[in-house]
Amino acid sequence: MTSDIHFDASILAADPERRQPVVEIMSAALAAVDPYDAVHRAVQVEGPWLRTPQSQHNLDQIERILVVGAGKAGAPMAQAVESLLGSRIGAGLVVVKDGHTARTQHIELVESRHPVPDDRGVRAGNRILAMVETATARDLVITLLSGGGSALLVAPAPGITLADMQQMTQALLEAGATINEVNCLRKHCSALKGGQLARAIQPAASLTLAVSDVIGSPLDVIASGPTVPDLSTWTEAWDIVTRFRLQSALPPAIVQRLQAGLAGEVPDTPKPEDPAFAATHAMVIADNRTAAEAAAARAQAAGFHTRILTTFLEGEAREVAKVVTGFGHEVLAYNNPVPPPACLIFGGETTVSLGPDHGLGGRNQELALAAGFLLQDSPQLLIAALATDGTDGPTDSAGALADASTIRRSQAQGLSPRHHLEMHDAYPCLEGAGDMLHTGPTFTNVNDLVFVFVFG
Repeated sequence: MTSDIHFDASILAADPERRQPVVEIMSAALAAVDPYDAVHRAVQVEGPWLRTPQSQHNLDQIERILVVGAGKAGAPMAQAVESLLGSRIGAGLVVVKDGHTARTQHIELVESRHPVPDDRGVRAGNRILAMVETATARDLVITLLSGGGSALLVAPAPGITLADMQQMTQALLEAGATINEVNCLRKHCSALKGGQLARAIQPAASLTLAVSDVIGSPLDVIASGPTVPDLSTWTEAWDIVTRFRLQSALPPAIVQRLQAGLAGEVPDTPKPEDPAFAATHAMVIADNRTAAEAAAARAQAAGFHTRILTTFLEGEAREVAKVVTGFGHEVLAYNNPVPPPACLIFGGETTVSLGPDHGLGGRNQELALAAGFLLQDSPQLLIAALATDGTDGPTDSAGALADASTIRRSQAQGLSPRHHLEMHDAYPCLEGAGDMLHTGPTFTNVNDLVFVFVFG
């Protein structure tokens, strides 16, 4: 099954001629990171051999194949593995976000909550742990990981409850912590994350396929790196707590565990020299760069002078809006780095630091709304901010567009864009302007893409 992603046609209404190629370029980016296709590009089964660019396994010498995993791309990844291995799969369990399931034959899909975990994720995590602990040296465990896996693959460490994990995750998100920082604490409060699933899998062989939602695609951060060595430490975890001043916001059990780890009373997560990794192979099969390059190719075919400027975009969403619109004005003023018509591509993931009172929105919506104020006198510019998973923040939006008329169209609906921006309430403002991107679940997740279009 290859996913077929469509943007709601209402996004074209404000300016069909300009917006149609924008939508086609974003669609090309999403198609390039389709998880089903990515698995088939990475894995081949030829006779008795299962091969990847990094490993090969003689299936005739394997007694059982177990498939486990977690993430928003879990359903198409599981379907792809089934299409390759079929009845060779002895058992399987993959946790997916609510609404991201599909029909499978040999691998059970279980839905759970994201981004704050729930008890379904805990039950599934414990079942996965119990399943892989039965694996022997004659078995192969395939782990499928993708964005959202950290929240969906839950097995709290001893002494920590689900409620503790929920409170910790919520506090970190509201403080504006990056996904890497959130995952660092998750790993040190889990029985599965940070290489600990690999400990449970041994002595079986382990193959991990990952669709990366992490900037730079470090395997130890994707889904909190359950099958690879963990490079983070107790010291790093505690530094995150103190930097965001979360000591009083975290549950006592979390604080106690982190401090016990600092004191050497609790072992750290497994490092590269750990024997758990003797028979493990892990690889990234799709990431933000994959999507950005596909978008660039489509933009060039559509006649745009195109540059991928970075896939390491980070920062507060409304501040990043100033940077990316500045690049658009640079093109207009100096034909730099390319002349119009231009498409500049930025990949990564911004953050939004929420106060105690805030409205409804997401990082891409906030970036687009903030950009709208900077574009009011620049009719040649258009900004598109896209969450590749189709979910921007706790909304049904995949992000938004902004151009010179966004603020005016919003005000025509009786809305106050400045107030909405200050209240982190971009959703009703952009929905009213007709600038919201809606795709529904894309069944993939490779961070965000921000596009700056400069029309001639």
